[in-house]
Amino acid sequence: MTYTLENAQCRVAISQLGAELCSFVRTDLADGPLEYIWSADPAYWGRHAPVLFPVVGRLPDNRYHHQGQAYTLGQHGFARDREFTLVSQSPSELLLELRADAASRTVYPFEFRLRIRYQLTGSMLTVGWEVANPGPQELLFSIGAHPAFRCPLQPEESFEDYEFVFDHPVTLERHLLEGGLLSGQTAPLLHEQRVLPLRYELFAEDALVFKHFDFTHLTLRSRRSGRSVRVRFDGFPYLGLWTPRPGAPFVCIEPWQGIASAITGSPELSDKEGILSLTPGQQFLTTYSITVA
Repeated sequence: MTYTLENAQCRVAISQLGAELCSFVRTDLADGPLEYIWSADPAYWGRHAPVLFPVVGRLPDNRYHHQGQAYTLGQHGFARDREFTLVSQSPSELLLELRADAASRTVYPFEFRLRIRYQLTGSMLTVGWEVANPGPQELLFSIGAHPAFRCPLQPEESFEDYEFVFDHPVTLERHLLEGGLLSGQTAPLLHEQRVLPLRYELFAEDALVFKHFDFTHLTLRSRRSGRSVRVRFDGFPYLGLWTPRPGAPFVCIEPWQGIASAITGSPELSDKEGILSLTPGQQFLTTYSITVA
């Protein structure tokens, strides 16, 4: 089942499977409609914009421990492969929900309620996450976004015609990955610069991963057409940028409330970097937004 939100400027489609954003079309352009979300062609990567829950990134050997028990959980968790339930829908807003069940408890022994809200206003889509703990025990989790944007957007353009534009000059180091896990090593990337030109070589050693940065939004922009996608993520402590290999015609901008485990990290879920905790009855709320131009 796919749900549609639409206004005079844009049309958005969200799948019930994974509550995944699968289309974001600007419909009011003079030269015709323009799709911004990656098509999920499995030749490169068979997803559009999965929700990462209850972990972000990879666990060592896809395993963790909790209260003396060992559990197996794949990269980015299971929410992206589960059917959500419709809570409410209007022309501009959609609310979907996922709750713990017998299947989730075999890999993740927590009670939870995950609600994802999509709100379309003009050319901006706001994505809201609400994680609630309805159970009697502490809830441990992470959550993240993984939207993939077509790059290039126009047939006459190339990947290298695009650039990332920060909201102010930044000095950044990337946290390096090894086998999908944080190696503990870093490498400098930018020094007091606002623009990072895209090239596939940036991703030769996996995603660009940033921690505790001081910017709140990032724009993917074409130097040729001026078309852009702006992702805003106030209050997010981690960010990933990724494309799988040279020639892949998309790039991901991934705001995270959580991060991959370290190679040398503890197997205890409670010790994992970026893990959030909710007491019984408590809720976690956050939003990020995507604006297309």
